[in-house]
Amino acid sequence: MKVELEKLENYEVVAAKALLDSGVTGLFMNTTFAREKGFRMEKMKNSLLVKNVDGIMNIGKAITHQVKCNMFFKEHIERVRMNVCKLGKTEVILGMPWLAAHNPEIDWKKGEVKMMRCSPIYRSRKQEEKKKKVKKVEKDKDEEVLRKLVPKRFWR
Repeated sequence: MKVELEKLENYEVVAAKALLDSGVTGLFMNTTFAREKGFRMEKMKNSLLVKNVDGIMNIGKAITHQVKCNMFFKEHIERVRMNVCKLGKTEVILGMPWLAAHNPEIDWKKGEVKMMRCSPIYRSRKQEEKKKKVKKVEKDKDEEVLRKLVPKRFWR
């Protein structure tokens, strides 16, 4: 599925292909993808050893870094922390913790994913846009009130 990942430090949005995998025990971003797209990788306190599905150690051995970002999917938005490791050609993997938290409705024949059963703690893009508009209107009204109360020579 196609997702957008927003860097926290500069709000740049990067498109990514995410693989849903119920056999994976976390959220992962490919090391090469993270570097090429300029994601800020944070060193983890404790590294994690990684084994592939076949039980063999991952070519990248231990996971030592994570990426924090906002992830957008259709109207859905959330803050995620992804472990960074070598994933071959896969850019992002959303594993069982993500699937369990969101319980998405998946139509495998059509290749559609719907976020119908998410917890209310996960916001939607529409809600975020409304909040921004409300804040701007409130700021404009506050400024208008201040201009009425404060003499013009002090406006700067």
